[in-house]
Amino acid sequence: MNTSIATAAHSRVLADEASLANLRAIALVGGAIGVLDALDGVVYFAITAGKNPIQVLQFIASGAVGPAAYEGGLATAGLGALIHFAIAFVVAGVYVAGYRSSSFVRAGGAPLGIAFGVATWGVMNLLVVPMSAIGALPTLGAALHGAVGHALTVGLTAVLVTRKVVARAS
Repeated sequence: MNTSIATAAHSRVLADEASLANLRAIALVGGAIGVLDALDGVVYFAITAGKNPIQVLQFIASGAVGPAAYEGGLATAGLGALIHFAIAFVVAGVYVAGYRSSSFVRAGGAPLGIAFGVATWGVMNLLVVPMSAIGALPTLGAALHGAVGHALTVGLTAVLVTRKVVARAS
């Protein structure tokens, strides 16, 4: 009887450790994706549209609150940052879950990560954004930049950071 209790307790500890490792991976991957993608967006929109970082974050918030986001100052910029990082953590969770559960994802490396980044861009900009209060599809230039940018800042980042975090946890 004591052996089965000890085994159950040991199994629970291992499950807790795995859950913490997964949360740590999602936090690190999501943080890296969020920062790199935000930097990419801020630089791109500064160069192509003369927007400052506050305006870029307000644009993100405008998907939820509409044009009023541009009059909300730092509050709506903060909302934009919150939305941006929430999405980054969800994307990280999807990739980390795939990496942990699928040998195909683990073996896919950079090519699969790049495809994941492009797919993430597609879902966001061809499905989510058009259904939001923004409503518009991107221009061809923005689409090309977005797909390449996401391939690097989302997809490749997810691969590299996940591999590093999982290797440390092993």
